[in-house]
Amino acid sequence: MSLLQNNTEIKSKINDLWQKFWSGGISNPLTAIEQITYLLFMKKLDENDLENIANAEFTGEGYTSIFDGTFYLTKEDKEKNQNGIEKQKLRWSEFKHLPAADMLERINRYVFPFLKQLNGEHSPFAHHMKNAVFIIPKPSLLKEAISVIDEIFEAMERDAVEKGQDFQDIQGDVYEMLLSEIATAGKNGQFRTPRHIIKLLVELVDPQLGHRISDPACGTGGFLLGAYQYLVTQLDKKKDKRKPDEDGFIRSSKAALLNEKTKEILGRSLQGYDIDVTMVRLGLMNLMMHGIDNPQIDYKDTLSKSYNETAEYDIVLANPPFTGSIDKSDINEDLELNTTKTELLFINRIYKMLKIGGTAGMVVPQGVLFGTGKAFKEARKLMIEKSELKAVISMPSGVFKPYAGVSTALLIFTKGGETENIWFYNMESDGYSLDDKRDKLEGYGDLQDIVTRYKNRNPEAEQDRKAKFFFVTKQEIVDEGYDLSFSRYKEEVFEEIEYEHPQEILEKLIGENGLEKEIIKGLEELKEMI
Repeated sequence: MSLLQNNTEIKSKINDLWQKFWSGGISNPLTAIEQITYLLFMKKLDENDLENIANAEFTGEGYTSIFDGTFYLTKEDKEKNQNGIEKQKLRWSEFKHLPAADMLERINRYVFPFLKQLNGEHSPFAHHMKNAVFIIPKPSLLKEAISVIDEIFEAMERDAVEKGQDFQDIQGDVYEMLLSEIATAGKNGQFRTPRHIIKLLVELVDPQLGHRISDPACGTGGFLLGAYQYLVTQLDKKKDKRKPDEDGFIRSSKAALLNEKTKEILGRSLQGYDIDVTMVRLGLMNLMMHGIDNPQIDYKDTLSKSYNETAEYDIVLANPPFTGSIDKSDINEDLELNTTKTELLFINRIYKMLKIGGTAGMVVPQGVLFGTGKAFKEARKLMIEKSELKAVISMPSGVFKPYAGVSTALLIFTKGGETENIWFYNMESDGYSLDDKRDKLEGYGDLQDIVTRYKNRNPEAEQDRKAKFFFVTKQEIVDEGYDLSFSRYKEEVFEEIEYEHPQEILEKLIGENGLEKEIIKGLEELKEMI
């Protein structure tokens, strides 16, 4: 779960920062998140670079710092060798010591333009940053923001040392917290998937190095980051010595420990898409902060006519928007489902994106499991008849609080496989309270039980319909109209209670004039009160 949730000091600092942005005229939550992210990004770039320099010295491998040399604003300046600035002066650790007004001027004039050109002018990052603007208006606000971010990173360092964890998705945490604080958020169905649910789904889908992995509605890149950290952990020689995190998972994001070839394979493996240009920028920066040098996230509506990738990916991980509806005329004719409901169209899209033998893990609203409309049924048939639907994991309704109380489920299916038996699991706890606070509970809830049982599932042995997990045959599901709700197949346990005969109860009540005495006593008390 997020660091901010467990650390009230940081939470109040972020709150304070948000209030300052708001009173400084930046009242749109997404704009505030974007501006805070630029600062987090500047800080993390400096840290990552210093870490890479230290590692290169230790291993003897060559590394060229991104802050080597001189930065020029224009090609003309470069040719004439004028108006340049040493890139070292663009480091967070350098400019943060300047007086507030000078600091704001340096960031506006040099640091931000330098950021926008990272990875060369033809990279996805440069392309999507082209129209980005740094709009922190006052030196005092900038100074306060920089000081708060330094304090947050210090708290994260302490957290990492205590819990044996690496750099967390801090920008995602800030995003999540600001969204939850702001009533207008979630209008576009932009609910960030809780980190522990991402870890769970990635663990179940089990991506491998060399797989092509995509998220067709990636938001801030949480699933791509989750897949990346899972892969890095598999490659971490020390993973067996690492302590599990608060959700029972072992995760490492020490990209610096990987050789250049592996880093390049990992970077090329991940592809995200989103229809909100701010989300694309946030996602790109999120991945770069975690050591993916040249991430691939593009601005695209994957349901529309403009998107035509088919059979490209080994793994698709997604929590697509639930509430949306798309204009019928813009839906890609490749998608056979006759509907404008995005949650159904995304099942169709994900199926198309997968290679034969590729696996999808996705979050859906529970209505998808039992909706009676024709398109609902067709979407389920697509997963059951044209794929191997491996698992349906129902989740409690509080998982997406405080944004939404909707009940959700996880679906895992492999394209081109044969469905014979489907594994159902009814998650009762995800390790957090199911109210708006989402406080961490003792233990891991059902998370680790799901992982263990999914990896060792056995159709012959798991037939007890009174349990919280069991198998259902494909034929039974077809007979039930392709209904995938857990409650449809669960056998209720009725506890038999033996009641005494009415005669015996009456005798006990009356006893030795017991009932009569009680009544007389009550009347006496009443009489005294009058």
